[in-house]
Amino acid sequence: MAEADYAPLFQHGPDRTDYERLGDGGVVRERWRGRDWLIVPRETLADLAAEAFARSAHLLRPSHLAQLRAILDDPDSGDNDRSVARALLHNAVIAAAGALPLCQDTGTAVVIGEKGEQVLTGGEDVAAFSDGIARTYATRNLRFSQLAPLSLYEERNTGSNLPAQIEIAAGPGSDYRLLFVAKGGGSANKTFLFQQNTALLSPERLRAFLAEKVATLGAAACPPYHLALVIGGLSAEQTLKTVKLANCRALDNLPESGDASGRAFRDRALEAEVLAITRELGIGAQFGGKYFCHDVRVIRLPRHAGSLPVGLGVSCSADRQTAAKITAEGVFLERLEAHPERFLPELDECVAPAVPIDLTQPMEGIRRQLATLPVGTRLSLTGPLVVARDKAHAALSERLAAGGTLPDYLRDHPVYYAGPAKTPDGMVSGAFGPTTASRMDGYMETFLAAGVWPISLGKGNRSAAVADACARHGGFYLGTIGGAAAAIARDHIRSVETLDMEELGMEAVRRIEVVDLPAFLVIDDKGRDFYRDRAPTAA
Repeated sequence: MAEADYAPLFQHGPDRTDYERLGDGGVVRERWRGRDWLIVPRETLADLAAEAFARSAHLLRPSHLAQLRAILDDPDSGDNDRSVARALLHNAVIAAAGALPLCQDTGTAVVIGEKGEQVLTGGEDVAAFSDGIARTYATRNLRFSQLAPLSLYEERNTGSNLPAQIEIAAGPGSDYRLLFVAKGGGSANKTFLFQQNTALLSPERLRAFLAEKVATLGAAACPPYHLALVIGGLSAEQTLKTVKLANCRALDNLPESGDASGRAFRDRALEAEVLAITRELGIGAQFGGKYFCHDVRVIRLPRHAGSLPVGLGVSCSADRQTAAKITAEGVFLERLEAHPERFLPELDECVAPAVPIDLTQPMEGIRRQLATLPVGTRLSLTGPLVVARDKAHAALSERLAAGGTLPDYLRDHPVYYAGPAKTPDGMVSGAFGPTTASRMDGYMETFLAAGVWPISLGKGNRSAAVADACARHGGFYLGTIGGAAAAIARDHIRSVETLDMEELGMEAVRRIEVVDLPAFLVIDDKGRDFYRDRAPTAA
């Protein structure tokens, strides 16, 4: 192609990010052969990454907090929408103190950058950013979540939260532009690619397709979501990377129309239509209502004539992205909200009272009480819970299959699906929010049939097979608010002790004592499912 025919795929408008200058970072500008060169010390890159991930673990963007406050101010919001929004704002206030992170899943560290060709760093940028990331995860109360494969089947936690995903592209000029993202497993698992074809490109077919796919997202990744849809792409990889960037609001200033060059653009009209669809699903901000999504981005990309990839993804309530730049003027980091309390209303809202559930009573007594309540009932849990998640379930399933002796804790107490972050000095617990319950769905039939954990607590919706198993074996599934890990730790957990499988680290089996932990009855012993009853297409 002739040079005159080239046009950038992503034609960004002005950068409107509110940056804070961190200092000069030892950056030096030198002129050589008529051009200005920016010399950036390796340690400056490490320090910037360390600071970016430290801040994003505890602070959110003001725009995101304003959207949560808007839920409280909307007269059409239901009690459950308001309850979740208020809990997430309360959680943000606690996390902003700097001890407990916003979410127990402090995420995979992602760095996406564009390095001007006149920026000189010595060429070890990935190693430098990794050093800064490892420093933050080692010294803050964050969680190590990355598993190294020792063989095809055996894994071990790396103990550093490395490796990180780091992608640096070349660009013109003498600026270094960066985006730091902490992406938790729950929202990452709600990223999808659909290989479609030209037949999808009619208004009716496209809207029906998007409505169907959006409904399948469910509540497991802690809504309200920022939702991104990408239609087209020159490869599957490009489509999904564009989903990630759109979820970070890094593509907000794209043009709003296409042209013959194939440039990417936002479709504001379809964004409004999809947002309206999300309002009607009935899932709401986790437990019913209209605020399933804060907003929607729809990005249209060029494509090969024989391929139409469609990407879908979300950013959850732990909406952790921070833009940065290094220029001749110094090192700059996006300004996050240090005082989220300004978004909370002065007075507590009146919401429907919760039904108290005494977890100190025998399991049969708890089940009898839950059996009298309709799904959707707001609960308040006080007493002991056993904490276990993926690897513990796998190990216990092997014991059960081998006919081994099972510990009493499997039958004496409900199970809470969770894996905590590190415990700050002077506190009982680290951030300790729920993990995605559906990851344990494959164990439910076998466990319930054996009398193991007839009551489970987690976040999000579950499969029809779980509801059927609960009906057959008298089980219950309770949901608690996802995205409020700091608040759960500080306000509701009174003790934590390790019971079993200490070698699993954050996935070890624990016993915790909770007080007034908020929850909802999602699936009962008749197989009734709160999410399927409210929104059949979202089950």
